[in-house]
Amino acid sequence: MAKTLFILNDPPYGTERSYNGLRLARSLSTRDGEEVKVFLIGDAPTSAKSGQKVPQGYYNLEVMLRSVATHGGDIGVCGTCMDARGITETELVEGTHRSTLDQLTDWMQWADKTVVF
Repeated sequence: MAKTLFILNDPPYGTERSYNGLRLARSLSTRDGEEVKVFLIGDAPTSAKSGQKVPQGYYNLEVMLRSVATHGGDIGVCGTCMDARGITETELVEGTHRSTLDQLTDWMQWADKTVVF
């Protein structure tokens, strides 16, 4: 089983780095023999805030995160970064969870590959 960790740093909108990272994570999570973990740090935790409303036809990172989780991906959200941005656990997208730097460290040791966006 191949194990890949994705670390996303950028906000959900304004750049396409988190979007592209989640596109790749979602694609990989649908493949047989692949395990995926995603860690949102820096400005990326705002991607995990539920209730996002975007213009019709525009990508929605909330939907993309749920898709990764539906396909077995584990999604951690940096708790320190959440606090700095006023995001509470009850506001997180279903399938994501508040996490820590210690868990990110464990995930890095777990992973065969780490991809940073």
